[in-house]
Amino acid sequence: MSRRYCAPLLALLAFAASANARAKNPDVYTHLTIADADSLDPDWAYDNPSSLAIQNIYDALFEFEKGSTERLLPVIAARVPSRRNGLLSADGRTYTIPIRKGVKFHDGTPLTAEDVRYSLLRFLLTDRVAGPSALLLEPLLGYISTRDGKGVLKPSAFKDAEKAVSVDGDSVVLRLPRPFAPLPAILCSYAQIVSKSWAVKHGAWDGSEASWAKFNNPDKGDTPFHAAANGSGPFKLERWDRKTKELILTRNAAYWRSPAKLRTVAIRAITEFGTRKLMLAAGDADSINAERPALSQLQGLPGVEIIDDLPTLEMRPVVFFAFVINPTANPYVGSGRLDGDGIPADFFADKDVRKGFAYAFDYKGYIQDVFRGKGTQATGCIPAALPGHNAKQETYTYDLKKAEAHFRKARGGQVWEKGFRFSLAYQSGNIPSQALGQILKRSVEKLNPKFRVDLRPMDWPAMLDAANAGKLPLSVMGWGADYPDPHNFAFNFMHSKGSFSSVLKYANAKADELVEAAVAAANIVKRKELYARLQALEFEDVPHFVVVDSVRFRAQRSWVKGWKFGPVDPDAPYGGFFRELSKTE
Repeated sequence: MSRRYCAPLLALLAFAASANARAKNPDVYTHLTIADADSLDPDWAYDNPSSLAIQNIYDALFEFEKGSTERLLPVIAARVPSRRNGLLSADGRTYTIPIRKGVKFHDGTPLTAEDVRYSLLRFLLTDRVAGPSALLLEPLLGYISTRDGKGVLKPSAFKDAEKAVSVDGDSVVLRLPRPFAPLPAILCSYAQIVSKSWAVKHGAWDGSEASWAKFNNPDKGDTPFHAAANGSGPFKLERWDRKTKELILTRNAAYWRSPAKLRTVAIRAITEFGTRKLMLAAGDADSINAERPALSQLQGLPGVEIIDDLPTLEMRPVVFFAFVINPTANPYVGSGRLDGDGIPADFFADKDVRKGFAYAFDYKGYIQDVFRGKGTQATGCIPAALPGHNAKQETYTYDLKKAEAHFRKARGGQVWEKGFRFSLAYQSGNIPSQALGQILKRSVEKLNPKFRVDLRPMDWPAMLDAANAGKLPLSVMGWGADYPDPHNFAFNFMHSKGSFSSVLKYANAKADELVEAAVAAANIVKRKELYARLQALEFEDVPHFVVVDSVRFRAQRSWVKGWKFGPVDPDAPYGGFFRELSKTE
């Protein structure tokens, strides 16, 4: 963090009054997040801080019309395929996507249909563990991993991908094994278009069958795209300082659409809300990440605008149980045994343990105190804003008698007799997650003095690494929609190959069957019926417990112009597409 952000409190407050008069640094936009990016590789990253940068550097094939979760607009694609225009086949299995001409990458080279093909193939075949590749593997190849259950590469994966993605003149053709309606929506936020020549020059996959296996499931820093970028989007990457957690983007003056009004965008990760608030008040930040509990501290600040009641396509915070914990060099499980000072690797595989925790949480009190009454108790992993949400689904309630009964029953009475100790992890600076952990800790420890839950705040990249390594026994995380369809939540929360389940080792064949049937069903009524059955299974199995369907607010300086709410914009409603913004004098 630079020295000016450590300025004394009085100096920051004294400056706030004069900062209200006119915009500071009108060509520079500063946005404060709570976490640094994990990676800048579009095929590796799968988190909001990373996506915020990536989607401002790279272009995708399509984008959503502002404010809509249904209407698509072409970006690198020249047109959006439909049955009406003949670019989507009658059986829903073949998409012909004409590629826009005249687009150039940041290094000046032209973007071609072959670059699009390469980008899609690389996205499919990179397929890192718990990464985003499954989003396109499922619709394009018909399976959700390039590896089998033992981690061995599927020998047909390259041929399958090559068959699914081809070039026909200036168009890219996608051939699906079965209809998959959310496909174009996925292509709004994923498989951003990269330069094949730049990638190969910098040591990435060369596009051949002979070498793809070497680049499958890479470590985070092992790709040239991790900390460097050459997109075609409105902003270029100037630098990423991982020590200060600062990303600097500069305007692409040769952008094929109208260039951005802003010359520079600075994205800075600052964990402490107090610092973010002071910088916003002083005019040193133009917008900040702020959760519901912080709203009262921002209301009434001179020169600060609050935009509230913004619907979300997310489910957070959520408490996740690890069914199989990786015990190797694991600091989060205590002794690693059920001896009162730790937990064994299969501790949460016991349903009574999971139900004990689910009944020990005060849902109504949490929503009232932390979310100031804004929101309702979630009834399942599918948000209320999406079709398939079942408002009538039975939910867990705050019931310490039921919690105690399940804990006494767990592991034949051994849990209640011996007690336990482990760490509950949450993201540093995330106030709702921290409050959830504190409330759950108090309730559980009140039941039995032998129960101990240690709260462990973690920086986001470190938490992701620990989660992906299977080392977090209990964690508070969440999910924002990759695309606005219930499948995106049902798959990742409940399918054995989903982003959460695959790491937590939750697997239920019935859940897999319901998820797969629902996404293939053409009739929305049938899909809703299948999702209702899935959420009933979710309640019974309790692989996690959901808490709140919420609305959010955005805090920005009143001199910010051009911001419009897009529910599927990157890190909405805090971040977004900076190309649309300007600052008044």
